[in-house]
Amino acid sequence: MRNVHLDLIGGFRLLAGGHPVVLTGTGQRLVAYLALGGPAARVVTAGTLWPAVPETRALASLRTTMWRCNRKVDGLVTAEWHGIALAPGVEVDVAGLLGGPSAPPGGPSAPACGELLPGWYDDWVVFERDRLRQRTLLAWEQAAVDLAAQGRFAASLDYALAAVRADPYRESARRAVIAVHLAQHNLAEALREYHHFRDLLVDQLGVEPSEELAALVFRGRVAVTHR
Repeated sequence: MRNVHLDLIGGFRLLAGGHPVVLTGTGQRLVAYLALGGPAARVVTAGTLWPAVPETRALASLRTTMWRCNRKVDGLVTAEWHGIALAPGVEVDVAGLLGGPSAPPGGPSAPACGELLPGWYDDWVVFERDRLRQRTLLAWEQAAVDLAAQGRFAASLDYALAAVRADPYRESARRAVIAVHLAQHNLAEALREYHHFRDLLVDQLGVEPSEELAALVFRGRVAVTHR
């Protein structure tokens, strides 16, 4: 399917030929469910989207919703013997992010920073939202490591700090920041970041940073001292 684009970051938005397509609430949920999870059995989809009604009614609601979606965009939801799916060729904004941890092409200020389907609290949405968040943080941390290895320290620090802002308690994000500072021989900055993180953990959670992180700081101190 050509010229159909679906945005899920920041809210549901469907475009066909550049024009907005208005779906019902259940239509939006069906399309989003298939976009995030891929092809699914009818009975599973019906049970997920209409969990509080009997299976026969849920399946009937699914058929009606599919028909209404396809009236808006012909062939948007396809039906095969094994189940239903979003039409091939529909461009989905989160597809690359959910496929694996790769750095957002626009840097840490790219749309990946936004929330997946804000205001939706279905269990499957909450699961996918957390999965996207974890994928994004992993991508940013890996980008920080890769860019530092290339000597691109400013860009590396941008990614590392973005991960820290997203989750201040995440040690792997703090480690990325500290590693960038140490790579530039900025021992004072590395120590400041470590002690700030340690104070945060002790004050809020009553725990210390890992021994591995402390060892990284120690090795960095030794390396800088003996330059």
